[in-house]
Amino acid sequence: MSTTAFILFLAIVMLTMVITYIAAKKTRSAADFYTAGGGLKGWQNGLAIAGDYMSAASFLGIAGSIALVGFDGFFYSIGFLVAYLVVLYLVAEPLRNLGKFTLADMIAARFNNMKIRGVAALNTVTISTFYMIAQLVGAGALIKLLLGIDYVWAVLIVGCLMTLYVVFGGMHATSWVQIIKAILLMGGTFLLSIFVFSKFNFSLTGMFEQMKTATPLGEAFLNPGNKYTNPLDTLSLNLGLVLGTAGLPHILIRFFTVKDAPTARSSVVYATWIIGLFYILTIFLGFGAAAFVGTDAILAADKGGNMAAPLLAQALGGDFFFALISAVAFATILAVVTGLVLSAASAFAHDFYNHIVRKGKANEREQMKAARFASIGVSVLSIALALLASKLNVAFLVGLAFAVAASANLPVILFTIFWRRFNTAGAISGMLTGLLSAIALVAVSPSIWDPAGKAIFIGEPLITLTNPGIISIPLGFIGAWIGTIVSSRSKDADAKFDEVLVKANTGIHM
Repeated sequence: MSTTAFILFLAIVMLTMVITYIAAKKTRSAADFYTAGGGLKGWQNGLAIAGDYMSAASFLGIAGSIALVGFDGFFYSIGFLVAYLVVLYLVAEPLRNLGKFTLADMIAARFNNMKIRGVAALNTVTISTFYMIAQLVGAGALIKLLLGIDYVWAVLIVGCLMTLYVVFGGMHATSWVQIIKAILLMGGTFLLSIFVFSKFNFSLTGMFEQMKTATPLGEAFLNPGNKYTNPLDTLSLNLGLVLGTAGLPHILIRFFTVKDAPTARSSVVYATWIIGLFYILTIFLGFGAAAFVGTDAILAADKGGNMAAPLLAQALGGDFFFALISAVAFATILAVVTGLVLSAASAFAHDFYNHIVRKGKANEREQMKAARFASIGVSVLSIALALLASKLNVAFLVGLAFAVAASANLPVILFTIFWRRFNTAGAISGMLTGLLSAIALVAVSPSIWDPAGKAIFIGEPLITLTNPGIISIPLGFIGAWIGTIVSSRSKDADAKFDEVLVKANTGIHM
């Protein structure tokens, strides 16, 4: 065990615990727990969004993917960045104007139906759990490599910490952990990128020329097709990445932490600049790991390639830099999982417990109690699933979460805002069709089944697509359309749509 690494890890844990202690004193109401009382400024929320979004998949998974498969690994960086244009222009302001605490609030602004709230809560918990598995897998591999702790115990440690942050600190603690993490991650990534760039004599041309001979892939390293040989699979992955962000619950609830829609939009602008710079820097991390660590060493440390960035730090800066970058990655994971747990817990407490079980009559103390119990339940489920998925690359796991989000949530969000004919039956059928089709396709794909044992189970997959987006996303839209067409409209449907249209674009209640 590295003493330096242990001290840095301990310092991050202590810092986040102090934040949680301070935040716990400010968390006095359900609004404080769910959305920090809507009191964050645009730049603060922009940093928090970036901290929420630049996950273990970004820092660990993408660096590993680029190092191992070259250009194909960069698809994740492109997709994650472009996705924010969809959020900025289509989702951010209408969501803030229509919603209060959760995604279901936004849909309920037009269709005040308990079944819709229940299905929306189910989607939120499912997507958050998918995403959380990726973070916990990255955490387990990281702590195992750095501190010599068994993978199982590493996952349990992170799982317990993320539960404590949410249970006691709510959105106040979650937001500030994410803000601090974003600053640490950008600083660490920039410093590591400068180290790499210096090895190529600060020449972009020289870097790309050297990469043609630096890996076993040769010149193919810089060309597409090393991993995604099926064009449909490539398209499917990118559809999920570009459209999925607009349906991710832990990102969407961040727009409720600011006072109004203009602030929500400004926070997306701040986040996009930060995230854009970060994903450009992932090129340097991936190239550097491939050139100065090597494929064999990356795979020896972790079969999914998730330790490429920390190993690169060790190769270029020694044990201290290795410990520092690993500690930053650890902070990254802690920040993201707290947001995921909070989004799932909020959906359960606010949408399911308060509106369905208690018919909207639960007081704030009861809602907060339900949210805290839900936080524990979601954490336990995610930990159990992460123990089964230890062999998978975390960027790939997040790609699946994005596909489910794009399939289950995005169609309903867009139709709620823009389609006059849309109704309750369409919303329910769209969410369920997108969710179930995405999960079913993943369950029979090479992501789960592989004859060589590289996935969770050994066996032949029923389909060749590793990402279900190209099928499940259209099915989500089709399910919503069919459900709407075959069902009747309520008498006040047009008036309600006009009200929602005005409110979504202006924030004015008619």
